[in-house]
Amino acid sequence: MSSKPATIAPDNLLDELQATLAHGTVARRVETLRRVTDLFLGGAVDYSDQQIELFDDVFQCLLLHIETSAKTLLANRLAAIDHAPRQTIRTLAFDDVIEVAGPVLSQSNCLDDEALIETARNKSQAHLMAISTRKTLSGAVTDVLVLRGNDEVIRSTVNNPGAEFTERGFTRLVHRAEGDDDLATCIGLRPAIPRHLYLKLLAKASDTVRQRLEAANPEHAAEVPTVVKEATRRARTAKSAITEQTAIAHALVRSLYEDGRLDEFQVAIFAEAGKFDETNASIAALANVPVAVAENMMIETRAEGLMILAKVAGMSWSTVRAVINMRDDLSGMEPTDLQSCKETYERLRPSTAQQVLRFHRMQQQNVLA
Repeated sequence: MSSKPATIAPDNLLDELQATLAHGTVARRVETLRRVTDLFLGGAVDYSDQQIELFDDVFQCLLLHIETSAKTLLANRLAAIDHAPRQTIRTLAFDDVIEVAGPVLSQSNCLDDEALIETARNKSQAHLMAISTRKTLSGAVTDVLVLRGNDEVIRSTVNNPGAEFTERGFTRLVHRAEGDDDLATCIGLRPAIPRHLYLKLLAKASDTVRQRLEAANPEHAAEVPTVVKEATRRARTAKSAITEQTAIAHALVRSLYEDGRLDEFQVAIFAEAGKFDETNASIAALANVPVAVAENMMIETRAEGLMILAKVAGMSWSTVRAVINMRDDLSGMEPTDLQSCKETYERLRPSTAQQVLRFHRMQQQNVLA
């Protein structure tokens, strides 16, 4: 005869539960939990939403009266079930004991981003670590992991191939990676890292990081070593792992320029939309400099390089302000003193800007030599 608890029909679960909670010992409650779990797992695919809600009510009642080891067993048994009772999964995920929360945080598809974010904001680093190992992670979730996570959580998240990152998340990671060669390498190998942040990462990276990126991306072997630290103020000449998105942006700008439709109004439109690649390529075209030179000047911490390019291109202050605001938004740094920049820009002579720009181009030639 089968030992499965088929004698308990879903409709009789609440009666069984009431008797167990009123008169049962801890052992009986745990046994009831086991039997209810067996019954649920035996027909989870076929149960209606109403029946699953009934199981949810039963599990929730039992969770209030069982010990941690039983909760842990329940979490492990339900974690991989796509039709698991959602409120029960949520309760297990929010448990302070990681042995209980860990299985569902790392595996359950019944947890939505809202639940994951709430857990990541309020629970322990062990909870964050469990979340970081999920098969897929949205940018909204990784934003919180990057903000709150310790070094171990950060590495686990960055190394997760199913993790997505927002631009804000990548910005925090680049700042976090300064002085950490292993993390910098992992971030540099992420295919979706925005170009301007990739450049910043390499600008601050050690020779070891550049060598690792070169070895991991032999097709870019000639590009990585030419990116040097920002402090040296030497112009980067590399294409630095240009993504398909960046290539499309550059092609669009070339088309606008060749058709005579590229002007500072279009630059402002790109900047206000937060489009770094398009903005940078447009300024480079209007200032008649290579994109690499413009990139080097655009990502400097201070805004002087940008103002030099803009002055050579004959742009108005309103357009320069839009580009500075874009830089601030993308970098996540403290807002630039716009009034001071405006005064500097208005004092800057076009002839002086041309001289400084020639100096930058000469530096690039020295790097190539």
